[in-house]
Amino acid sequence: MTTLHEQAAELKIAANAERRAHRRADLEEQGIEVERWDGTRRVGKPFGKIVDLSAGGVRIRTNQKNVRADNQIRLRLELPEYAGIKPFIDSTGNTIAPKKEWVGWMAVSRVLKVSEQQFEVAGRLVDMDEMDRGMLGLYLSTHPMAA
Repeated sequence: MTTLHEQAAELKIAANAERRAHRRADLEEQGIEVERWDGTRRVGKPFGKIVDLSAGGVRIRTNQKNVRADNQIRLRLELPEYAGIKPFIDSTGNTIAPKKEWVGWMAVSRVLKVSEQQFEVAGRLVDMDEMDRGMLGLYLSTHPMAA
């Protein structure tokens, strides 16, 4: 049986614990473009630039005003090789190979107006398979952390 003092100490430790499931990397200075992907035409249109990225989600700065929370957006991310690591896996054939591109869905959770022309769109990467998520986590572990 624990005392009230011990329970309060455990709650205090739990309150200070990291809430994030994935580590965020600050990629804003790199100016990495994100495209809004049209799967039927297999073509991308510029959407914005990555502010920060984790294996679970992304925050993008964009000029597009028509994005709302609870929308889903199909994105194309192409990240440069970093420290000899490519961030995704191509498993479409009989072999597994590293690749720099991922196309998938982002569930928009937040849209903030930064200025008259710019918005920050944040959301979860919802259909990324576990191999890609693991490789992206490894890739981002070599980058500086975001605040």
